[in-house]
Amino acid sequence: MSTGAGEASTRPRGRRSRREPRIPLRSGRPPTPRISVVIPALNEAANLAHVLPRIPDAVDEVILVDGRSTDDTVAVALALVPDINIVDQIERGKGNALARGFERSLGDIIVMLDADGSARPEEIPAFVDALLGGADFAKGSRFLKGGGSADITMLRRAGNAVLVRIVNQMFGTRHSDLCYGYNAFGAIAFRLSSLTATDSRSRRL
Repeated sequence: MSTGAGEASTRPRGRRSRREPRIPLRSGRPPTPRISVVIPALNEAANLAHVLPRIPDAVDEVILVDGRSTDDTVAVALALVPDINIVDQIERGKGNALARGFERSLGDIIVMLDADGSARPEEIPAFVDALLGGADFAKGSRFLKGGGSADITMLRRAGNAVLVRIVNQMFGTRHSDLCYGYNAFGAIAFRLSSLTATDSRSRRL
């Protein structure tokens, strides 16, 4: 995956109700998977307008994990997406924020998306297609054709290159970017793992 081009509707999203049954695809294929997007956020009020309206209509659920923001992050999120699920983060760290969001998600597929506008929400369907095509994990990359970054420093680029080389040699993989947080996976993988976040709570204002 990359931060390449893509298109998505910016009209208000009429997401399926959580209680509404999934609609089977034609030709006897499995039901359409429900898609949850988990967004960790800390003081991202100024950036959310560049992210939330661009999330494709196919997404069923958007979860914003708020890390005790001192700005209007929560208010802005609710104004942009009234049915967004706000999860309060009690502990610290992006990893904990993501775990809390994963726990609250109801989707069959979970997409991780940063709140700072560094990734293109329009690319979510490409991640989903990769999973439906048999991949266990779809990982974004800034270093594939069509990708890029406007703010990565030479030091960070070099550090990523070293980590990529080590991991690829150890595990026989072909990663090009280990430090990019745009990823997607089947929710069953999280539910079968030992990854948990304690004392999470959600609210709808």
